[in-house]
Amino acid sequence: MTRCFSLTEAKNWCYKLSFKKSGLRSAIADLQDGTIMHCWVPKIRKDSKPNLLLIHGLGANAMWQWGDILRQMIPYFNIFIPDLLFFGESYTTRPERSESFQAQCVMRVMERNSVRKLSLVGLSYGGFVGYSLAAQFSEAVERVVICCAGVCMEEKDLKEGVFRVSELEEAARILVPQTPEKLRELMGFSLFQPPPLSLLPSCLLADFIGVMCTEFTEEKKELIRAIPNDRKISNIPKITQASGGQCSPGCYQGRGTRLQHREAQGVF
Repeated sequence: MTRCFSLTEAKNWCYKLSFKKSGLRSAIADLQDGTIMHCWVPKIRKDSKPNLLLIHGLGANAMWQWGDILRQMIPYFNIFIPDLLFFGESYTTRPERSESFQAQCVMRVMERNSVRKLSLVGLSYGGFVGYSLAAQFSEAVERVVICCAGVCMEEKDLKEGVFRVSELEEAARILVPQTPEKLRELMGFSLFQPPPLSLLPSCLLADFIGVMCTEFTEEKKELIRAIPNDRKISNIPKITQASGGQCSPGCYQGRGTRLQHREAQGVF
């Protein structure tokens, strides 16, 4: 039977309306190499405001991850919100899956919009992309905020059981959920105070999966596999735009120590 109503699609429509009312417009950039990038950009840019790039994480598209705080930021910044590759309306036919390539594509979009200086906030996977962008384009990136992203993780951390999920393929199945059960697991890991997950109707979770998680599933898993691949703390590029912060109660303290050591070396 054909589905006649989707709560997820309705919420998506509400976010689109909210973004437009907040002074943003939807823009598609063809990067001419098989890559299409979608980005929300200001309808009118004001030179008196700094440019702020918001980079989303895994899961839903950019609107779902930034929509609830957008109105608080609009008065103070020229806001740019891209969909990363394989999310929303962004995709590529190229084989690259690294956060470095994602960062290059995002920067090309910013250059298309004549943005020469910017600050950025990267959330989760977007934190890895944001860190890479700051390292590659240090002359353009002024300030960096990384949220919920273990940018100092190493490949060995997975093997040593640092994370609650130690198998990369299992992590990919949770982060790109295809069943209500996996989506419940993801919510349990990612929400600070998750609702009683057993009470969430499977039909609502399946609706969300059908709208947000069924396209580019293998490509998204490839993005996840690329993060720890040959990753060593000594090979992580240095950036100067970020300042050290505190670990949350659930943060692996070893990575916080690594950040402190690199800060002492003048990395941040």
